[in-house]
Amino acid sequence: MTRWLITGAGGMLGRDLVAALTEPTASYGRHARRSETPVEITAATRDMLDVTDAAAVASAVSGHDIVINAAAWTDVDAAEDHEDVATDINGRAVNNIAAACTVNGAKLIQISTDYVFDGTATTPYPETHPTAPINAYGRGKSLGEQLALRTGGYVVRTAWLYGDHGPNFIETMLKLAASRPTVDVVTDQIGQPTWTAALAEQLVRLGTAALAGTAPPGIYHGTAAGQASWHDLARTLYDLAGLDPDRIRPTTAESFARPAPRPAYSVLGHDAWSAAGIPVQPDWRVQLDHALSEPGFADLAKAARS
Repeated sequence: MTRWLITGAGGMLGRDLVAALTEPTASYGRHARRSETPVEITAATRDMLDVTDAAAVASAVSGHDIVINAAAWTDVDAAEDHEDVATDINGRAVNNIAAACTVNGAKLIQISTDYVFDGTATTPYPETHPTAPINAYGRGKSLGEQLALRTGGYVVRTAWLYGDHGPNFIETMLKLAASRPTVDVVTDQIGQPTWTAALAEQLVRLGTAALAGTAPPGIYHGTAAGQASWHDLARTLYDLAGLDPDRIRPTTAESFARPAPRPAYSVLGHDAWSAAGIPVQPDWRVQLDHALSEPGFADLAKAARS
């Protein structure tokens, strides 16, 4: 029996992590657990566990073999005005989890972000590239990385997430298709659209390998293969959903000024996975095609076509 603690279990990624562990024989993105060893899962939502409370974290981690910390302040723009609070959750709280893992001999997988980079690269960022965050959210997550790594933890950076269980770009675009003839989407931000179900599968594989001693601690980039602009993603989405992709019109990030600056280039390299014997995620188009067959997105696409 291995005992897994998922923090942030009520979020978009957290819910898919629980599904990946409890439904190992279901559809794509839900078949991560390859070991025959039974698992026991503690799914700790935000209401159940305040990760900034060291005593509560110590109690929650006790008795577990592995912790995947998916708890996070995810409002990137609001972090600009509330950096201390955001950093408490995304950064300093990781020290509580890492310390508790050390005491209990548990493995820690800390979820991080492409926002630890400044976005000025023109080729995929390797896992070893120095961080240089350009907003408050990125600075907090960068601190969280440091605190996880110094105690031998695993850091998995991801980006451009979408899934069934939370607000995301795919959901927004399909809803807009039902109410607008055209949608303006930026062409000058490049990244890797990543389905949370595919990421959850990869994270459970990593956790299983960590427990087996076959995955070295350190940084991993948990994003889909390939790359796209938001405009590319929206056009592909509409095409796969049976909508006219020409309804997506190009624009620039300057037209959508927001409080927090975003990296213009967020493509991450995936070299570290080979050392752990874990395959990289499929291309983002493959992931998107699978995601659209799930009931939630399929229903939104049907409504957009009607």
